Amino acid sequence: MFDKYLPSEFEAKWRERWLKADLFKTREDEGRPKFYGLEFFPYPSGAGLSVGHARNYVPPDVTCRMKFMQGYNVLHPMGFDAFGLPAENEAIKRKSHPAPMIENYAANYKRQMDLIGIGFDWSRTFKSSDPSYYKWTQWIFEILFDRGLAFRKLAAVNWDPVDKTVLADEEVIAGRAERSGAIVEKKWIPQWYFKITDYAQELIDGLDTLDWPDGIKAMQRNWIGRSEGCQFSFAVAGVGEKEVYDLDSDHRGFEKGLHFDVFTTRVDTIFGVTFCVLAPEHALLDLLPNGPEDKQRIAEYQAQAKLLSDIDRTAENREKTGVFTGAYAVHPLTGKHIPIWIADYVLATYGTGGIMAVPGHDQRDFDFAKKFSLAIIPVIVGEGGIAEVEKFHAEGKAFEPKEGTLVNSSYYDGQTVADAQQNLGMRLESEGIGNRKIQYKLRDWLISRQRYWGCPIPVIHTKDGDEELVPLNALPVELPYVDHYEPSGDGTSPLAHIEEFVNCVDSDGRLAKRETDTMGGFACSSWYFLRFCDPENYEKAWSPESVNYWMPVDCYVGGAEHAVMHLLYARFWTRVLYDAGFCPVQEPFATLKNQGQVLASTPYRKSREGERLEVGEDGVLVSFEEAKILPEDDLTWRWVRMSKSKGNVVTPDEAVESYGADALRMYLLFVAPFHADVQWSNDGIQGMVRFLSRIFKFAAEVGPFYVSTWKDVLPFEELDDLSKKIRRSTHQAIRNCTNDLESFGYNTYVSWLMKYMNELNDSLDFARRRMDSERVIVLSLSEALETLILLVSVGAPHSADEIWEGLGKEGFTYHAQWPTHIDELAKESEVTIAVQVNGKLRDTLQVDAAIDDEKLKALAIASEKVLVYTEGKEVKKVIVIPGRLVNIVVAG
Repeated sequence: MFDKYLPSEFEAKWRERWLKADLFKTREDEGRPKFYGLEFFPYPSGAGLSVGHARNYVPPDVTCRMKFMQGYNVLHPMGFDAFGLPAENEAIKRKSHPAPMIENYAANYKRQMDLIGIGFDWSRTFKSSDPSYYKWTQWIFEILFDRGLAFRKLAAVNWDPVDKTVLADEEVIAGRAERSGAIVEKKWIPQWYFKITDYAQELIDGLDTLDWPDGIKAMQRNWIGRSEGCQFSFAVAGVGEKEVYDLDSDHRGFEKGLHFDVFTTRVDTIFGVTFCVLAPEHALLDLLPNGPEDKQRIAEYQAQAKLLSDIDRTAENREKTGVFTGAYAVHPLTGKHIPIWIADYVLATYGTGGIMAVPGHDQRDFDFAKKFSLAIIPVIVGEGGIAEVEKFHAEGKAFEPKEGTLVNSSYYDGQTVADAQQNLGMRLESEGIGNRKIQYKLRDWLISRQRYWGCPIPVIHTKDGDEELVPLNALPVELPYVDHYEPSGDGTSPLAHIEEFVNCVDSDGRLAKRETDTMGGFACSSWYFLRFCDPENYEKAWSPESVNYWMPVDCYVGGAEHAVMHLLYARFWTRVLYDAGFCPVQEPFATLKNQGQVLASTPYRKSREGERLEVGEDGVLVSFEEAKILPEDDLTWRWVRMSKSKGNVVTPDEAVESYGADALRMYLLFVAPFHADVQWSNDGIQGMVRFLSRIFKFAAEVGPFYVSTWKDVLPFEELDDLSKKIRRSTHQAIRNCTNDLESFGYNTYVSWLMKYMNELNDSLDFARRRMDSERVIVLSLSEALETLILLVSVGAPHSADEIWEGLGKEGFTYHAQWPTHIDELAKESEVTIAVQVNGKLRDTLQVDAAIDDEKLKALAIASEKVLVYTEGKEVKKVIVIPGRLVNIVVAG
């Protein structure tokens, strides 16, 4: 047995043995509970894994290993999210086809995951680009279509002129494409959508049932954006009962005067409306009674607005822009004429496409009114009265109270906000002006992509203009393997130019055209967790028995950046499949954990005059080689996320080569709490090398005395003080390590192991001269050594199996039973008691842990340090908190 950690001597050997034994193949043994552990579906990039990625995989692997040793059937699979823009762009760059490239990249990911000892069941692996997988992605699309949840419409979309494809709103950051960085344009194209809005309230309500980080749940609630309020109409002044435009039905007629609808959550502020704002795309603008100059001004502004993404238009800190339409609206309660403006911060796709502006009590409206010199009327006051409101306005801020009293509001003056909301809502309904309703900010999920490398949409367009689904027995609609698949640049998919793909027949045998858009990658990753339950089923996407057993995922691990995309979409698809009778659960992920990032110290130099900087940067990234020759005053080092583009990546290959896989694993566990960011340190990982060497040294010294049958004998032995101390350390370590691993406290798990190692070495100093003659010492140390190996085995499995074999054990620690603690043995023999007098600390006592309250009171009262404060005074009562403190209450 080695007496120190020498990873190059044994780690590769154990990985090969695990592979040969098919150690991590999923079992479904009767009588064992199940545990489904899963990490986010990764895209396999050419750069391979970094140690930052490893931090996503090592901790869940520790949990899955422990669960198996605790007697669970464990499902811990891994596959690859291979379709989508990243893979296609990489393939174009490399002048290769995406399919073989992805195959190579995925193989490298698997190699690196195996290198660091991740226990995945690779027999269940697949890629989202496998026809045997995306056949069932298409099947789910057809379920959505049949239920009215997949539809096609002409829409203004976010167009990326570099990647030449449509982007979802979530893929646009500050007006630029998230991946290419190009300024996003608006383009009108027929697009496919999933009607996620039908599930808005369910998706909000379901969050209450989930063990997820509060921040992620808040992000989803905000993204869905539920709001309660009133919707009502403003008539356009000067039109009368002539032509009418109704936004909801897109109907023009002569039933009543021209009008538009608004929605507000604050109907109590209706008397503070001083102008209205319509979205630049609002169809009513063509019907307004205004002059040629007004129409010209509107047209110019509309052209500007088309260049901006919705997210950019609604950015909080963006300066407000807009133009007056030349028309006026009639206030529904006062009859006053108020100006109608258009502004790009109002979106046609959200709500009604128009708003009532209350600048006195809404910051966005306040900023707009100040810029364009529009009236500001306060209608809500707080305890400070109108003076408080005027002070806010003088400071450039709207007064935005949730509670208060109405003023300047006709006979509603003096009513509370809550009463006014109720009364005004009733009035709008009774007078037929409007109604109370609930609306959501969430919009339908755009899934069309005009790109080649994606899952084909299984729809046929007939000559009659109808849409038919491809029959199930004809699925999958396979992606044709072609040499040239680059974006067409004309807004259509490259598939549209492949005649043998496009031309087909409909259900009546007539010539028809196949849909040529592909689905965005988030569709493929919205159900993969279900396929993992039954990946080799070629007749169904999964069997009912498999998903009934394994779902939901018990613990799902990945980055917080997917809060409002993948996580929301996966929840939506799961609920649809539940409603359709194909999935037994409404929520796919019972528990969600987000890992922190691994940061690397990265060199930047000061920017030079005229030099263009990346968004959010105040310096220029330089290579590590360049940093060596730059003047020190011109250079700064920053902790930034590891990434290939920044040239600061440390790969698992490099770390394993220099330090060993187990040292890397233990370092990633120990360096910080799981959710916190980590600053990579070579010194820190070297510390793990030393710690593992201490374990090997202890095992090498105690191993020759190891008694494998200690479990059968030790419970019947009479323990001396040293044996009690060793067993107490052992059972405390079991308790503490187990509790922390159950709660994702990986860093404190390693801390307890270090504490345990220190205590065992301290005990060994006294035990050495007694091990040859005193059986109970040897038995206690045998228990301690075996326990140490098993506790370490989930974090450092190569080392644990090496020591396990050195003790004469067969097989793997993975098949051993996880140790359980005995409360009585874990109890401290002595405890430290704080003694207070009238709540102030006056002494501490070291006493037997089993001391009764009366003896403890007597010791506390007799303490010389306590008598200084109690002598000559009446003791009114003595309060005992067992194991912690005694508080003596005296008079005067």
